[in-house]
Amino acid sequence: MKKIDKLPITIINEVLQSVFIYFTIFGWANKYIYDLPIDMKKLAFIFGAALLFSCGPKKTENHNGNDTTQVKTTGNKTETLEERPSPLKRTTGAIGDVKVVIGYGSPAVKNRQIWGSLVPYDEVWRTGANEATNIEFSKNVLVEGKPLPAGKYSFFTIPNEDEWTLIFNGVWDQWGAYDYDASKDVLRIAVKPAAAPEFAERLDYLVEPDGIAVVWEKLKVKFTVQPQS
Repeated sequence: MKKIDKLPITIINEVLQSVFIYFTIFGWANKYIYDLPIDMKKLAFIFGAALLFSCGPKKTENHNGNDTTQVKTTGNKTETLEERPSPLKRTTGAIGDVKVVIGYGSPAVKNRQIWGSLVPYDEVWRTGANEATNIEFSKNVLVEGKPLPAGKYSFFTIPNEDEWTLIFNGVWDQWGAYDYDASKDVLRIAVKPAAAPEFAERLDYLVEPDGIAVVWEKLKVKFTVQPQS
């Protein structure tokens, strides 16, 4: 059975507030302006309607002026789907005519030692938090020059100080790496990690014109992706 998301409590509160204001304003109007001339009645009701809409729900913005449920980055769009300590995010973008969708949990650094500690070296990692990260390609692609059929995959990595192993596994819907089965791997590639251009408090995925990058803390791990002709 598919999980049904709960309606955020803030939206419920705003709706109830608007209903209360509606009945307060128009109840007052009915009681006190009944005997006013018709032009004054119209003016009073227009004022009440304007006040009602001004008190209705408003979009919350962050300090950059963006909707707090959506953060735009170069070449792709990242949406926060669920608020939790490691928010569930979805990044979408295109590489040529290939649509790419990435779903992942986004943990924060929180002044912790990440590489070789929180994320151990030489162990399979979900490369995110909570659910296993999943990547979907709308068409056949070449990943670091190796063919990968169109479809949806779980994405794991084996981090190391000098080289990372990237894994596309055929079982995309799984929790963490607890049930990871290497026999279901569709593709494995090796890439070199690099320094990130700036510190990234939260782990994020970027869809770039020539590939996909994972950025977190002071590290960036990128692999090339191109449409398969």
